[in-house]
Amino acid sequence: MSNTPPPPMSLLAELTHRCPLQCPYCSNPLQLDARTTELSTADWRRVIEQAAEMGVLQVHFSGGEPMARPDLPELVAHAVSLGLYTNLITSGILLNPKTLKALSDAGLDHVQLSFQDATPEQADYIGGMAGAQAKKLEAARLIVEDGLPLTLNFVIHRQNAERVPAMLQMAETLGARRVEIAHTQYYGWGLLNRDALLPSRTQLEETERAVAQARARFGTRIAIDFVTPDYYADQPKPCMGGWGQRFLNVSPSGKVLPCHAAESIPGLHFPSVQEETLAAIWQNSPLFTLYRGTDWMPEPCQSCAFKEQDWGGCRCQALALTGNASATDPVCERAPGHSVIQQAIANRPAVPPAFRYRRYGNAETA
Repeated sequence: MSNTPPPPMSLLAELTHRCPLQCPYCSNPLQLDARTTELSTADWRRVIEQAAEMGVLQVHFSGGEPMARPDLPELVAHAVSLGLYTNLITSGILLNPKTLKALSDAGLDHVQLSFQDATPEQADYIGGMAGAQAKKLEAARLIVEDGLPLTLNFVIHRQNAERVPAMLQMAETLGARRVEIAHTQYYGWGLLNRDALLPSRTQLEETERAVAQARARFGTRIAIDFVTPDYYADQPKPCMGGWGQRFLNVSPSGKVLPCHAAESIPGLHFPSVQEETLAAIWQNSPLFTLYRGTDWMPEPCQSCAFKEQDWGGCRCQALALTGNASATDPVCERAPGHSVIQQAIANRPAVPPAFRYRRYGNAETA
């Protein structure tokens, strides 16, 4: 592989960890960045400029809840002025006619709206906020009315898998152009709540059938992205398209990460946009070169025919399940640690335990 990698395709701008919801599979780290440590508007403008200079094509504004930042429309407008495609990943809780107009006027290209379930009762329970579903439904209506392309995101687990058909019907009813049916990935909060979230194989097969039937019904009207749970796969997915190869994340406090869960790996130095440019970090930082390419791989990855397809799988998952971020992803059926996956499935309790929720600024609990 060349010493100078091609530029990343996308920047995930995690503007804040603040969020009105308490989802038990939250992709944010267990230890959240405090509001006082968040990058300023000027900092984010500089980050976006550097991303454009590198050749990044897309900026995904995320969080937490990115709409908690009053400067979001300004940042969207700045990205648009630099020719970047802009996508907002939001819970929709803070979206109303006024806030949507500001984003639309700024030139926002697309909205990804998250839903926790198809029914209000279950959605509010999973998200930990009463009345959240009603706000989301109104947000979806406003987005479609404005003419912005809408994607609905559903995170699937054992407590909502049976309602995947209803979720797909909901996407059609709301006028979404795309829907993502993504099974929970088990690291961070997902790992902490794995026993409450991990579906059975039967549940997985039922979601696969529901997606296949909806694809046949929708045709080209609505695209469906389907993400299966790693635990029922024989080969790992190429996490983020390969470590340090296609994507980069900037955390609320300015740390630059190859994936949103990388901070779970101890002993690493996370470079900051406060100290270095994005290009320098992407090209030369020890963090981004650590697992880039194939030279770092142990056996059986090193001799595997798929090593430049799955890029060794997920480093955070390898750490979470084996204690070693450099190990073969245990999802792989050839991995020395594959039995931990089988054990997790076998030990899945018949009755899901209560969710363990985050509290802002802390790692715990129910």
